[in-house]
Formats: sequence, structure tokens, C-alpha cells
Amino acid sequence: MSALLEVRDLVKEYPVRRGLLRREIGSVKAVNGVSLTLERGRTLGLVGETGCGKSTVGRCLVRLVEPTSGAVYLDGENLTEMSGRDLRAARRRIQLVFQDPYASLDPRQSVGAIIAEPLHLHHLERGNEQARIANLLDLVGLSQSVRDQYPHELSGGQRQRVGIARALALEPEVIVLDEPVSALDVSIQAGVLNLLEELQQRLDLAYLFISHDLSVVRHVSHEVAVMYLGRIVERVDADRLYSSPKHPYTKAMLSAVPVPDPRIERSRQRIVLEGDLPSPLDLPGGCAFRSRCWKQTDRCAIGPSLIDEQGHAVACHHPELE
Repeated sequence: MSALLEVRDLVKEYPVRRGLLRREIGSVKAVNGVSLTLERGRTLGLVGETGCGKSTVGRCLVRLVEPTSGAVYLDGENLTEMSGRDLRAARRRIQLVFQDPYASLDPRQSVGAIIAEPLHLHHLERGNEQARIANLLDLVGLSQSVRDQYPHELSGGQRQRVGIARALALEPEVIVLDEPVSALDVSIQAGVLNLLEELQQRLDLAYLFISHDLSVVRHVSHEVAVMYLGRIVERVDADRLYSSPKHPYTKAMLSAVPVPDPRIERSRQRIVLEGDLPSPLDLPGGCAFRSRCWKQTDRCAIGPSLIDEQGHAVACHHPELE
């Protein structure tokens, strides 16, 4: 099956300026050569620590942030080369749901106006707007009574459902979900995750699910890509990642995820990473993880490539055996 969304060697650099005249003294690579593929009806989980660049990847895909280099292909069309009318048309096919449902919704607009806004921007559904809003509210499990309410009158879970409805208004094929449940209570998270799963099955949507929570990613993803300091260090289907992680960073992250069985939780080995996360302004040479890795050797002074063996890609000179 050909990929619906393909990302090739994506790079995003931010200039670093200092002094009274704000002279540029260097740059930070928030995203450093990321390549991904996503098929229709599938979910790719993108995980990593805060500051690893995963949210920047999501914003580059929808062109909220302009990538420094690389390419993003949507069904074979290069989004990074588009502008004007072509870009506007392409944006109907790929939408973004933000992390904070309160900050991403205009507090001065009613729910109905928020959902209708994309339709107005793209000059769609004139004369049939109210019926479209009603259908979208039903689709995300909201009562028609919330149409005239404002974001501050809704719960966190309801606000996030409004954000999802707004993203669905243009009938996209790909939705980038940037930490969509991290701002919600645990009891509310399950309802939103179940809704996303139902929508995917019903509408054949492709999701890029960005999160730092490995337990949430395991629940929703078909494949998982692990990021560390702007690079993908491991990518494989979800079952294999959680049962047989190969990269030491992935193994350390998984060891910190609680297990509901007390006997297993007490007996399993925890991996505590030594040292602090390196500064993006002063990355170690070679493998960026080697300053915290218990397996590092002189060979790690040369940065490893992401090598795919039997569908399990890992960027490490000393990967774990499955």
C-alpha cells in the first residue's frame, strides 16, 4: 500500500541571537532529518521527551511552521513547494488538533461559530452550514445544545471534542493530533481516545499521534516512532516496540511506564538515565544519546544511521536483540 503522507529528511532550524543588536550566533536544529510514512486508516505514534522536536514536526506538516529543508508529500503532492491557492486546497486534506483545547478555541466565539469558521475560510457549505454543524456535533458526541455556548462554559473533554469537530469540518484525510489528551483528566482521556478510534474506523482517517505518554500511544497506535533531540531513533509496529525495544533510549522510557500488576511492578528492572538532557546548542558529537547511554563505546563517536531490518528500524551501534 502506498503512503498517504510521506515526510523526507525534514529539517527545522531556529536561529540563536544574542546581544543588543540581536546578532545571529548559531542555530538550533529542532528537527534534524526526520523521515516518516503514514498510510490511510492507520495511526503513527510519535513519542519522546519534552523538547525533542515532535510538536515541531506536526506543525511543519501543516505548514504552520515553515521547514528549513526536506519535503512533505500528501498523496504524492509536495506540500512544501505549494503556496497560495494550491496550499489552501491542500490544507483541507490535513488538519491539526492542538494540545490545549481552551487556548486553541476563540473565547469570543460560540461553539457553532468555531466549528463553522473553517467552512467560511474555504468558502464551503453556504446555505447548508447549520446542518453541517449539527452533523459534526453528532459525530463527536456532543449535544446540539452546546452550539450556542462558549468555550469557558464547557468541560475540558467537551472543548477537545469541539476542536476535533472543527478539524473534521473540512473532511480531511490526515489529522495531526498534538498531545490531544495530555491536558485532560484520566477519566476523560479514555472517552476522547475511544472517539478518535471510532472516527478513524468510520471515516478512514490517518492520524499522526504526538505524545510523551507511552501508555496512551500504545492504546491508539499501529506503529510508533521514537524521537530524541530532533531525530528518529527507533520505528516499528507498536506490539514489537513494547515487547522488544532495541534502542537503549526506548528501553529506558518503557521501563518508567507503570505496570498495573503489583508483582510485576516490584520485580521489573528500572533504567535510570544518568546526566541531563544535552543542550540543543551544544550537542555531543556522534550519537546524541551517548552522553546518557550505558552501552556507549568509542564507536558511538560516529552518529548511527536509522537502519531498517525486517521492519524494525533503529539508529544505534549496539541495539538490543529481540
